[in-house]
Amino acid sequence: MQVLIVESNPDLGIVWQRHLERHGVSVECTLGQASAIEYLQLNSVDLIVLDLVLEDGSAFAVADYANYRYPDTPVIFVTNSTFFSDGSIFQHMANARAFITSEVDPADLTAMVEHYGRPTRIAL
Repeated sequence: MQVLIVESNPDLGIVWQRHLERHGVSVECTLGQASAIEYLQLNSVDLIVLDLVLEDGSAFAVADYANYRYPDTPVIFVTNSTFFSDGSIFQHMANARAFITSEVDPADLTAMVEHYGRPTRIAL
């Protein structure tokens, strides 16, 4: 499984990356919109973990680009704010699968990544 983490806090991104890698997940970590979109222009991913409040750019732009280029790629939004705490993120972003706090336990994040990142291919 290939995961893209887009997180403005590099220390937090590294914690998540290392935990996911220990569970056999291949991870690329970026800090903002430009680097995330550049990565997605050249690579497909099975799932994106996306900081809702990026210091550099817009999380919505990243999610929109991912939805355009890879419509089946799920996004787990993480945030340390209460914005969208009413669940309305799911009305705005078609590829949103989860909305969690940035303080999520890495083991819980890994379980969510493994659940939502599984391919949903139908055998014919």
